[in-house]
Amino acid sequence: MIFSQNAGPEQVVFSQDNSCGLKAIIGIYSTALGPALGGTRFYPYETEQQALQDVLNLSRGMAYKNALAGLELGGGKAVIIGDPRTDKSEALLRAYGRAVASLSGRYITACDVGTYVEDMDVVAQECEWVTGRSRANGGAGDSSVLTAYGVFQGMRASAQWLWGADDLEGRHVGIAGVGKVGRHLTKHLLEAGAIVTVTDIDPAAVDRLRAAYPEVQVSRSVETLVSGPVDVYAPCALGGALTFESVDALRAQVVCGAANNQLAHPAVAELLRNRGVLYAPDYLVNAGGVIQVEDERHGFDFERAKAKVSQIFATALSVFELADEQGVSPALAADRLAEERIAGSASRHPVEAA
Repeated sequence: MIFSQNAGPEQVVFSQDNSCGLKAIIGIYSTALGPALGGTRFYPYETEQQALQDVLNLSRGMAYKNALAGLELGGGKAVIIGDPRTDKSEALLRAYGRAVASLSGRYITACDVGTYVEDMDVVAQECEWVTGRSRANGGAGDSSVLTAYGVFQGMRASAQWLWGADDLEGRHVGIAGVGKVGRHLTKHLLEAGAIVTVTDIDPAAVDRLRAAYPEVQVSRSVETLVSGPVDVYAPCALGGALTFESVDALRAQVVCGAANNQLAHPAVAELLRNRGVLYAPDYLVNAGGVIQVEDERHGFDFERAKAKVSQIFATALSVFELADEQGVSPALAADRLAEERIAGSASRHPVEAA
């Protein structure tokens, strides 16, 4: 993703509660299109500065993602600093809910890495501005289902653009990261007749996947997967997967995955283009989850949300066409489309307290 240096964020909030160990940062990048929606990442950052940088990057990405998806939403993101396996508690989640509530609707939260549907149910006990809750509590459930479906639509569009048909049968796809999204994506690909090779830093995640889909092949590392004979590389773990070094080693013709902020440096997008690798911008193809949780705000209907996510196919083709016409990378073309929509709402006032 390539951004203007003089843009956002509108607001950054640090929240701490020593009684339960909460240390959280909430970033609101833009409310030009509506309240800033974005998930909550629970992660053991080594430093507060690393956590802050993640908030700034991710909130900006959410603003562009929501704009390109055609949603009436701005962009925001939050992080809770800590290890979710040992630090997460009901008291901490409720304290975090109070922190979100203090923003009076300028920020709407949801699940992300380290947080789950059941966590959002707890947060919602203290705050009404929560999506991604369980169906039993009026929510849409696990957003990874439609996130994976959107990435699959992005792959189909990439195949259409590059190979002249959206059929993935016989194509070899390498997936790095088989958590919630990677698992659902694997299912879509196998049903489409693709060959799938996976890798993950957690061997248990790979074992669970192969128990369900024994035909899946396994690569011993991300580096081996990247340099292997795959047609499509799908980064589906944390950000920064596309470095100068990894792109130099890449043998795939398409990069299309669910991870946020895949470009370790903006110039990597141009390197991919120069190497003839089609990059499907991450925040374009992984927008299925935010489309799902946005639909929750209107009384969730799965088929309605899925139909919206299906439009990622057409949007991706539009981005590829614009990039080709302007002689730029798809990453830059996607940014320009998102920026145009955000700028078109410049006459609107930022969202005030609801």
